[in-house]
Amino acid sequence: MRIELRDSSRKRLARLELDESARPARVPVPGRSHDLFPRWEGATDDAGSLRRCVVCGCDHLYTRRNFPQVTPLIAVLAFAFAVVAILGYAASPLVTAVLVLLLVTDVFILVFSRRQLACYRCGAIYGDVRIARFHRAWDRGVAEKVASEPMELPAILTQPDAEPKAEPASGQEGNP
Repeated sequence: MRIELRDSSRKRLARLELDESARPARVPVPGRSHDLFPRWEGATDDAGSLRRCVVCGCDHLYTRRNFPQVTPLIAVLAFAFAVVAILGYAASPLVTAVLVLLLVTDVFILVFSRRQLACYRCGAIYGDVRIARFHRAWDRGVAEKVASEPMELPAILTQPDAEPKAEPASGQEGNP
């Protein structure tokens, strides 16, 4: 299981690889002074599908597609070449070949993009995990309901790491 941790402002903190079968009680997070204590109780069902968030324990997860970063570029190119075709320049074999190539690339991206689970509460994103059939796409009503419920997030997500302060060396007070 791959977990991408997010802080309270949804910025990426770290990416962790966990072994679901080992169920570690404590996971060190690179670049952070706090460790993650996964909440494994009731997190998976009998089939091995994730039922609840391992990071915060929230029951509400949603599915999303992980598209490659090139997807917006492909969409813009497809739109541009569609405009070219509408304007009547598609008679050229080069334009037709590019349109077919863009169509095949777009279908390839849609078919082979990976599905992920994300938590409404803490924003953790789970990859390489079995997804149960009852998980649905993001829903505004569920997001508002979860946001209105009081819940304490783990310390790793809410407490920023303290930056080490530079202290003057002994005997130097800063006065000349």
